[in-house]
Amino acid sequence: MYRQTELTVLRMDVRTAERVAELFSALSDPHRVRIIAELLTGEKNVGEIAEGVGMSSSAVSHQLRMLRQIRIVRTSKRGREVFYALDDEHVADLFTRGLDHVKHG
Repeated sequence: MYRQTELTVLRMDVRTAERVAELFSALSDPHRVRIIAELLTGEKNVGEIAEGVGMSSSAVSHQLRMLRQIRIVRTSKRGREVFYALDDEHVADLFTRGLDHVKHG
């Protein structure tokens, strides 16, 4: 199933295992999943995200705080307004692969 070199990569230290578990834990909440899906189209402010997912701005802010702590989303500031985006292409790839898996079977 996996080549020997891939098996070596799968052996990981405790801290790395904890970080991977944190990542998948973040993806275990449907609200956060919907927020991530909303950000696939590009960066948005809290109000835009809240409108897109049908949640209050305060509820979205709470979820974004958690997603930011584990580096799933990043922020940029323009004037007084804060915009959120997926941290990098790895997050989008992981999300879309999970979505493909769910839709596949």
